[in-house]
Amino acid sequence: MLKQRLARIFTLALILGLLLWLLTPNWPKFGDEKYQLEAIVGGRTFDFVTWEVNAMAAKATAVLSGGTRFLDETTQKALVLDYLDTIDQMNRLNWEIAQIYTNPDVANPEEMSQAQQDELASARRKMARLQPLAEAVVQDQVAAVLADENLAVAGQIWPPVLMHMTPLPSIMIVSPRERIERQEQLPLQPGLTVAEMDEMETAVYEDVDLSALVVPIGGLATYPAMIMETSSVTWLPDVTAHEWTHHWLMPFPVSLNYVSDPQVRTINETVASIAGREIGEQVVARYYPEFAPPPQPTMPPEAAPAAAVEPPRFDFRAEMAETRRTADAMLAAGDVAGAEAYMEARRRLFVENGYAIRKLNQAYFAFYGAYADEPGAAGDDPIGPTVLAIRAASPSLRDFLRAVAFIGSLEDLEQVAAEMGVERETAVTR
Repeated sequence: MLKQRLARIFTLALILGLLLWLLTPNWPKFGDEKYQLEAIVGGRTFDFVTWEVNAMAAKATAVLSGGTRFLDETTQKALVLDYLDTIDQMNRLNWEIAQIYTNPDVANPEEMSQAQQDELASARRKMARLQPLAEAVVQDQVAAVLADENLAVAGQIWPPVLMHMTPLPSIMIVSPRERIERQEQLPLQPGLTVAEMDEMETAVYEDVDLSALVVPIGGLATYPAMIMETSSVTWLPDVTAHEWTHHWLMPFPVSLNYVSDPQVRTINETVASIAGREIGEQVVARYYPEFAPPPQPTMPPEAAPAAAVEPPRFDFRAEMAETRRTADAMLAAGDVAGAEAYMEARRRLFVENGYAIRKLNQAYFAFYGAYADEPGAAGDDPIGPTVLAIRAASPSLRDFLRAVAFIGSLEDLEQVAAEMGVERETAVTR
């Protein structure tokens, strides 16, 4: 018992050491523009220090207790599913309460929603009780798959897989108006109203002459990683592995140049998306197979139907890629006002087809274009296809991560692609 306790204390010490190393400033100092943006945001910035203290305290308790060691695999699975069902129940109750409060025919919404409020309070207590163990189980499941991918060091996954499900901050993305580029990102308190978001975005546009958009996020590579409170058993291991990939890449050039080089940021995010999806799919297939999507049927070419498959009525990714291409061309030609009018017209088209995009501007593409593992907001940017081609040419996920870790520039990506024999048409061109 003493040996096990010492091992847990040593693990905790390693985690704390890594945390101190990771808690370096993510944003460099800026000039007057920076201070103007901070003034617009005001007191609505996210308090990372308090969050980290509370999250690390919760993780320290879980590590020292070692609770999951006494649960068999079936019980662990049931625990995670129960936890996710509780989150789903809370989401439903919150929605029902919101409907009552927005109904003008309800004279006393507090009294009318009392049953839901009581049920919600009970669900919150249950969630708080289940959360430490459920998170530990998912962390162990992701770590087991990572170990199978030969990503362990001396039998241990390093950095340890650590995540904490929590209400996430929103991020205000700021881009120059004359080009699409993530110039700044400011973390904001969770729970902001749409009116508050629009007020800040408008102030940035009118007072600082920049494009801004407040975006939701699903995860953030703090340590432990911040993960959105989700009820999806297929999405949770994906985003957990995505954020762990950011942690693993932290000491390498592909992370060290993340802030200073937008192209390296796109490479980094695309790598994390690829790894997260692969690991997440394996976790679901191993531990939650009934939730895995059915395999796609395959057939020899001669058995394929003769008639062409009708394309979808509205192809979101293709339309978004076309929007990005056209906006890029208009901005490159110096037609900023025309590009902004065009993006607004396209936003209305997306809304008409069921995609509730609140604002489509330079900041939108500066954020979503960095996730280039699938076509869409990245437009014609060849970085995504090149990273995907490098993954296809890599014998394993471990080889892929090692190949991309030392990419610190666009030129490095080109060199790695050339060394791995990536086809010329998928390689980066300028």
